[in-house]
Amino acid sequence: ICLNPFRGSAMSAPAHLQSKLDRSLQQQYLKHWTPCEEPSGNDGEEHVKVQQLGLDPSKVEVFYNAGPAVLYEQALRYEKGTNITATGALCVRSGAKTGRSPQDKRVVDEPSSTRDIWWGKVNMKLEESSFLVNRERAIDYLNTQDRIYVVDGFAGWDPEYRVPVRVITSRAYHALYMRNMLVVPTAEELDAFEADAFPKPFVIYNAGMFPANRYTAGMSSSTSVAINFERGEMIILGTQYAGEMKKGVLTVMMYLMPLRPARNLAPAARALPLHSSCNVGKEGDVTLFFGLSGTGKTTLSADPARFLVGDDEHVWTTEGVFNIEGGCYAKCIDLSREKEPEIYDAIRYGAVLENVVFDEWTREVDYEDVSVTENTRCAYPLQHIPNAQIPATVKTHPTNIVMLTCDAFGVLPPVSRLTPEQAMYHFIAGYTAKVAGTEMGVTEPTATFSACFGGPFLVWHPYHYAEMLSAKMIAHDCPAWLVNTGWVGGGHGVGRRCPLKYTRQIVDAIHDGTLAGLPDSSYETLDVFGLKHPKVQVKDVPEDVLSPRLAWAASGKGEEYKVKVKHLADLFEKNFKQYEDRCSADVIAAGPHVA
Repeated sequence: ICLNPFRGSAMSAPAHLQSKLDRSLQQQYLKHWTPCEEPSGNDGEEHVKVQQLGLDPSKVEVFYNAGPAVLYEQALRYEKGTNITATGALCVRSGAKTGRSPQDKRVVDEPSSTRDIWWGKVNMKLEESSFLVNRERAIDYLNTQDRIYVVDGFAGWDPEYRVPVRVITSRAYHALYMRNMLVVPTAEELDAFEADAFPKPFVIYNAGMFPANRYTAGMSSSTSVAINFERGEMIILGTQYAGEMKKGVLTVMMYLMPLRPARNLAPAARALPLHSSCNVGKEGDVTLFFGLSGTGKTTLSADPARFLVGDDEHVWTTEGVFNIEGGCYAKCIDLSREKEPEIYDAIRYGAVLENVVFDEWTREVDYEDVSVTENTRCAYPLQHIPNAQIPATVKTHPTNIVMLTCDAFGVLPPVSRLTPEQAMYHFIAGYTAKVAGTEMGVTEPTATFSACFGGPFLVWHPYHYAEMLSAKMIAHDCPAWLVNTGWVGGGHGVGRRCPLKYTRQIVDAIHDGTLAGLPDSSYETLDVFGLKHPKVQVKDVPEDVLSPRLAWAASGKGEEYKVKVKHLADLFEKNFKQYEDRCSADVIAAGPHVA
């Protein structure tokens, strides 16, 4: 790639790094050419080649690892719709796309990874020739810009496992976003980064302001998000939504980590990437939280009595757990200091607010206004959270695993103790439910399943991750719990949502060992699902809340409960059929079964 590596161009970088960065970008520039096209090394000839790409080297300016103040200035000056809010956050617009485009995601089918990848709806194949067409299109666009922003950082806090990442983009907003979401190198690490002391970085070419050619083979629209594991590159065209970069990095970690330290090791000995949050108690006890949107994962993991390791992406190694990210990317819809004070107060100078609406005079944000999108977001450094664990790594293994679901059918108990096989089953299923009334014509709750609680980001088959999870649970004596934050005593519209104070007490009972200490005689088994749940009061949570059978009976709907149990079980069975060809008989048997 040619991004200002030539004489006469401008460089906004510390003086001692300019020559190193020049050489690094020059190497990436040479990768753009086939051997017969490769420049001879003469500056004049290279200048001509650059001009053929549409770049005037005397005008391009590269901003290398610029700080927030510089990126604020750049965004405010050159990016329409950018403002500073009353709390000091940078407020931006992501253009037409205000969310990810999963139907436009592609993975290159190449020899080094093709046998590993779970091909299908999540990982759709792309020929390398089409990837190279998109790559050249992206580079051509970046070469026409007056300003380019380069961000170097790491995916992962653990030096043994982290992956160097380089982002090249035309928007200051994207640069600040990734500066927040990657682990920022120290000054010494940045020197080493440019001295090639680290492995080759994974490179993201973000030309999202320029569309893909929809007639290129493998394209489904003018948006394209394509990953090539062999080249270590990601190309973004036709979408300015910054979350594509974050989830692209997660996808890379989802592929690479199970290969570390070596692919031939036993499941418990390899690194397990997880779409989860993580916190740690003052005694060093670690809890992993899994859960889809609306299950309470962010709220329950942001416990003021515990340290937050991270809110979304982690890796479980042979030594403990580390956060993949350097920051948090939180939903902002209906945000308030009363509901989520840590997140609310994190939105200050250095944070990036996406697609929110604010008062034009006071610059106060109205988090209830979803006129632009319901997917309003904020990206901020982990250091903005007062009880964050920095560095975001713990050298102890998880003590508990909590799988969260919001069951709007009112069938599942508020808490269930899982066997290793049940943990694998429910991890692969990744269940929650959408509440009726959120969409036109929806009158009943709608079941939602996402494998491993992060289906769109998986690379290997879900069973591959589940097998590793179970092996680590057994090796480190880590129990798993299924916690339902949804409805009790009836489904949505009939029963009531389990009060947050009860859910918090249940999670406290997991942390302090109360639930694990209950004898087997204090548990009963849920019909059809085979889930063991407490039949006695736990802390202040009453028995008739913990038992779905008793809760429905108290509402006078005992017979209707049996119908709902069968209905939900049917949905589970239907969903799981897509995974059964790779799953063991024990895992399949651990799910619900209708007689």
